[in-house]
Amino acid sequence: MRTAQHWIDALGLEAHVEGGYFRRIFQADHRPRVPTPGGDRYALTAIHYLLTHGSPIGHWNLNRSDILHFHQHGEPVTYHLLHPDGRHRTTVLGQDLRRGHALALAVPGGVWKACHLTAGDHALIGEAVAPGFDYADMALGRPGELTARFPDHSELVHRYCRPDRPREQPRPGPSGKLEA
Repeated sequence: MRTAQHWIDALGLEAHVEGGYFRRIFQADHRPRVPTPGGDRYALTAIHYLLTHGSPIGHWNLNRSDILHFHQHGEPVTYHLLHPDGRHRTTVLGQDLRRGHALALAVPGGVWKACHLTAGDHALIGEAVAPGFDYADMALGRPGELTARFPDHSELVHRYCRPDRPREQPRPGPSGKLEA
């Protein structure tokens, strides 16, 4: 039986600042970079992303780029999306289409998202990001800011938001590993 620890070890996953674990598996360095307001980016990047029983939440985050999520293995994951106009959408990624699960989910840039492992030991998700992911294009949700922006979804914001903390947020260092 494949467990969360199996995937962490087999794929060389590391802790992700949003929660869960990840590893970049592709960047389109064979193509010209794409100009964006934040600077030149790879045309496409991709990661493995793992939620586990011990780290079941992907906390609220916003990315400028579009992201495609693909359920690859394990239990279902519930995604919550908050659109700029205040709409809330929920999608469950999983393998059971008869229960309404989706195998893939597109999240447009500029939409806040959070996710959680519905039950069980783990869920392995593949993500493709275009233009390619860069930490400069990503923001982590803060409870005060998000509840002010989405007052109708205050409970949901607090459920999946990291608590406010001092400015010290883990960021990838020169090696790509998270540092405080």
